[in-house]
Amino acid sequence: MMFENIPILTILLILPLLGGIIAFFMGERAKLAKMFALAVSAVTLIIATVLMFDFFGLGSGLFGNYQYVEDYTWVSQLGISYILGVDGISMPMVWLTALMSLVAILFSWDITNRTSQYMGLMLILEAGVLGVFMFLDYFLFYVFWEVVLIPMYFLIAIWGGPRRDYASIKFFIFTHVASLVMLLGIFALYFQAAGALGHSTFDMREIASVAGGFDIAFQTIVFGALLFGFITKMPMVPLHTWLPDAHVEAPTAGSVLLAALLLKMGSYGIIRIAMPTLPGAWDINAGAYVVAEFPGLTWMQVIMLTLGIVSMLYGAVMCLAQKDIKKMVAYSSISHMGGVMLAFATFTQIGLAAGVFMMFAHGLITGVLFMMCGVLQHKTGTRMIPRLGGLAAKMPKAATVMMIGFMASLGLPGLVGFVAELGIFTSTFVAFNWLLLLPIMSVALTAAYYIWAMQRVLFGPLTKDIDLEHLHDLSWYEAAPLYILVAFIVGFGLFPSLIMDYITPAVLKVLMGGF
Repeated sequence: MMFENIPILTILLILPLLGGIIAFFMGERAKLAKMFALAVSAVTLIIATVLMFDFFGLGSGLFGNYQYVEDYTWVSQLGISYILGVDGISMPMVWLTALMSLVAILFSWDITNRTSQYMGLMLILEAGVLGVFMFLDYFLFYVFWEVVLIPMYFLIAIWGGPRRDYASIKFFIFTHVASLVMLLGIFALYFQAAGALGHSTFDMREIASVAGGFDIAFQTIVFGALLFGFITKMPMVPLHTWLPDAHVEAPTAGSVLLAALLLKMGSYGIIRIAMPTLPGAWDINAGAYVVAEFPGLTWMQVIMLTLGIVSMLYGAVMCLAQKDIKKMVAYSSISHMGGVMLAFATFTQIGLAAGVFMMFAHGLITGVLFMMCGVLQHKTGTRMIPRLGGLAAKMPKAATVMMIGFMASLGLPGLVGFVAELGIFTSTFVAFNWLLLLPIMSVALTAAYYIWAMQRVLFGPLTKDIDLEHLHDLSWYEAAPLYILVAFIVGFGLFPSLIMDYITPAVLKVLMGGF
């Protein structure tokens, strides 16, 4: 292990946090702030990439175990510890966070309003998400969960669109109130575990070691509280209404990080905390409540299954009705995250692995799609689909990238989205047989709204509603992050094992009741 005696996870966490604070106070030195933020995010990505390769060198047998663990007692009286660690589930998400933060900062090169504060908030947001994916102590996990809200709130409220005040407050209220319900679940675990262990602790691993023996009713209630917080962040219908508003009003890079990273915090919480800690809420073998009419299903499984299918279909249908292409992509995120929930509801190894892979794939794909929405807004002055048309003739590079993003999102073979969707639908058929016919309808709807949008925006007669004379293709700071993401979309689509080899052994441990 390359980093055996080096606190590499702390370095990975502190680098963007300190970098963000420094950048925030650079004042009017906009160019320096941009260069500094880009350098910090680049170094963070390099460290995360080296860590990925070193982690892979440990062998798949260790992917289900936490590596590079740092465990220091902080407040012993309350059982608060500074515990960091990554496994085969969190390691790909850590790398994705570093990558998406870098490309989002690069894409923001044209920001001129309060640039240093903008770049500082971007780096602090990166640190917050990294903390969520790496902390194994409930107290610090929750602290960083809440830290993420602050920079995203200000990114929307200051650099957002005309309705930014409404969107930012709605985003904050929805996600903060939901996290308070989640906090109640955490405290319930904390106090119940203290009685079982004989001492107080927020250590996720220690709590999980005894939580499986708690009363089934207690496990179910706490699982429900945690699930409420997580599905609001994902978000699932009917707790989704904050997302389209936040996406439409957020600056482009804010939308990229919101879709690629913040939504994944919710699904990550389900598979990292709720499922392995409280098996009695969902696992028949652990005594979970069974649906009388369907003895093979538990009530929690039915709830998750319903949330997933409804979100997939509702999100896809809403996409068909959108005139703003950015709002269409926002609703598509609800649909695809519904696929993640559906995969988790199968409680099979292939389903959990496909769900985590979809989290990873969706992060890459939505990065491209929201950046292209920003490109359209910047180049043409509008995102309204009826006002656009024939842009492929004027912007061939942008059109090619947008088509790849659309095709990846609808699941074209050879691109990263196909592997995730294939795993989700395969596991759904294995677990629920012909119930698959309901969620698979979303594939046809997805193809319909993407192809329809592509035909109206990129092809057909040239629009007369915008200034075509001064229309030009991608700028360098737009092309570079887009090309990087497209390369990974194709690369991981052709070689999905590069990520699946991390994920599959780790989710097996979750199913076997290990944390």
